[in-house]
Amino acid sequence: MIGKLEMLLALAKEHHFGRAAETLGITQPTLSSGIRNLEEQLGVQLVRRGSRYGGLTPEGQRALVWARQIVGDTRRLRDDMRAARVGLSGHVRLAVIPTALTQAAKLTAHFAKAHPDVSFSVLSRSSVEILELLENLDVDAGITYLDNEPLGRVSTAPLYSETYALMCRADHPLARAKTLSWADLADVQLSLLTPDMQNRRIINRNFMQAGISPESRIESSSTIVLAAAVVNGGQATVLPIDHAEFLGRGHGLSVVPISGASSAPTVGLIALFQDPQTPVLQSLFKEAAKLATPIGKAP
Repeated sequence: MIGKLEMLLALAKEHHFGRAAETLGITQPTLSSGIRNLEEQLGVQLVRRGSRYGGLTPEGQRALVWARQIVGDTRRLRDDMRAARVGLSGHVRLAVIPTALTQAAKLTAHFAKAHPDVSFSVLSRSSVEILELLENLDVDAGITYLDNEPLGRVSTAPLYSETYALMCRADHPLARAKTLSWADLADVQLSLLTPDMQNRRIINRNFMQAGISPESRIESSSTIVLAAAVVNGGQATVLPIDHAEFLGRGHGLSVVPISGASSAPTVGLIALFQDPQTPVLQSLFKEAAKLATPIGKAP
């Protein structure tokens, strides 16, 4: 049954029999047969079929909710039993907003040092994508904003408050300033994260409250691209201050704090709410609490 539910999850995610089969490492006929077998076991039609995948039936949508819960619980049971047998081990898939990647590296490095049998995959994703990946069981945890947009039913551990800075070359007109206001950026040509990123929406809100609308010349989902635009093209960018300092290190860039933000959003570790969590996730949340910066202060 578990294997068939895994097939349903893959099909609901990929919306295509061929791609779903490929992600599972099986043939398309095997997947089709497995879904039909699951339908026979449950006594309902789960998938609309025609010349191609037609989506889930209402019964299929209800079964999908159960499938996520049952498959998730099964995976947690296996992780729990493995921890009881051999201690903390396994692989953690972590999805992280781009501006928190330096903090994710710090958290995973500290955790891996204490628990060398646990490995990590760290993915850079938007806040919306992180929630989707968690819901679809494609990642185990995320690092994202905690208090800016709805998260749903998740466990959280605050890590730090996000404060901002202008990152620019040393020859930029604002490079020698001690601090800046958001209004000071009115005529600055900027490179910024793409509008689908929550960080960009937060920054846009600060611009709007300052009554300005700066020009964004380059947009990217990667903060590396933004930093490279500063180094190579004379652009400036706005990033969380610790992230800007990390990216600018060794490139002779200026990082100038920006004051007057409407708020300092809290960034932290999240995972789907489960009681109990797996031993690995319990330990990861404890490590996050150890590394947390007092809320209201930058990391």
